[in-house]
Amino acid sequence: MAFTLRSARADDQAVITALVRRARINPRGLQWQNFLLAEDGGSIIGVGQVKPHADGVRELASIAVIPQRQHQGIASMIIRALLAKETGPIYLMCIDNLATFYMQFGFHVMAPTDLPRSLAKEYRLGSRILRIFGLVVRQRLRLMVMVREVR
Repeated sequence: MAFTLRSARADDQAVITALVRRARINPRGLQWQNFLLAEDGGSIIGVGQVKPHADGVRELASIAVIPQRQHQGIASMIIRALLAKETGPIYLMCIDNLATFYMQFGFHVMAPTDLPRSLAKEYRLGSRILRIFGLVVRQRLRLMVMVREVR
């Protein structure tokens, strides 16, 4: 099925928040101005953002696609469009089993100790939350940090 990409508008905020929460990913820092949306027939089917941090660090974040449209290349299209606008290094945090997916976009795994200060705090919090969630679902989940350098 076809879909289009567009920048988010203020009235998309509730749908962005709901989709990110449904995907069980970090719901912090969801400002519609940073989002790119995938839309099909007037319905939002995927979202993603580049989240700016106070110290100038930029983070690829909040990549989510509705379950019935996953594995159709929607997340990849969102990521490529977001990255096309970036000129500096960009970071991301993901569950370890997604690292290979992000490598196709030029990201590589980095040591958490090398994270910029603004992301180090997010990493520590995210790791704790993921550890607790892993206990609930009885899986060992690990948060990975990755970077895509300037080319």
